[in-house]
Amino acid sequence: MSSDSPVELTPLSFEDTRVLGSLIEKELTTPDHYPLTLKALQSACNQTTSREPLVNYSESTVMRSIERLKSEQWVYQIQMAGARVPKYRHNTAGKLEGITQAGLALLSTLLLRGAQTVGELRQRTERMHAFPDLASTEEALTDLIAHPAGPLVACFLPGQGRRVSVYVHLLSGEVESPDIPLAPASASTPIQDSHDNDPQPSGDWKSRMEAQIELLKMEVSRLKQRLEDIES
Repeated sequence: MSSDSPVELTPLSFEDTRVLGSLIEKELTTPDHYPLTLKALQSACNQTTSREPLVNYSESTVMRSIERLKSEQWVYQIQMAGARVPKYRHNTAGKLEGITQAGLALLSTLLLRGAQTVGELRQRTERMHAFPDLASTEEALTDLIAHPAGPLVACFLPGQGRRVSVYVHLLSGEVESPDIPLAPASASTPIQDSHDNDPQPSGDWKSRMEAQIELLKMEVSRLKQRLEDIES
């Protein structure tokens, strides 16, 4: 079987994604303190910064997630020489062949903070991977969308209260709508009567849509290339 063949991924629970995202984050931000003990992993899951929503997991809750992730080979337990307690490390690169550090940084941030815009992702991944610009961030997101194991990320275009596109991870299964607050209507924006002519799109709106079209073109191009590679 080709290494590019899709791999079936069992959907993860919210607790599992919090544990996995924390392990990825700590490997990239504090490598000297990685792998993590159970207590350190519990603290990482429960920290009050860079987490949405906040949680207060017990050791037993984290341990149950570890066992589930171990059974799916997302996480390994290791016993380091001289250590009195076991430690845990993620195996995301093993599960998702070819994923880059940029992809890991984005995936971890989506696992830990939910739906986000490309600008938010670029800013929030800075300690894990420094993206030079929004275009490079979008390119890495497109790689996750077109991953051989199947889409790891979905992009929701503007609409239904969203003023800009947002991205969500798919490790817990398909997402019908991103779980984010709807953008409130501006008090200065008049309500259009159903008989009024449609307003002309603003330049900013047109720029966003053009950027999204280019992103979708990139995604289609990458998918076509992967299909050609598989067929050859």
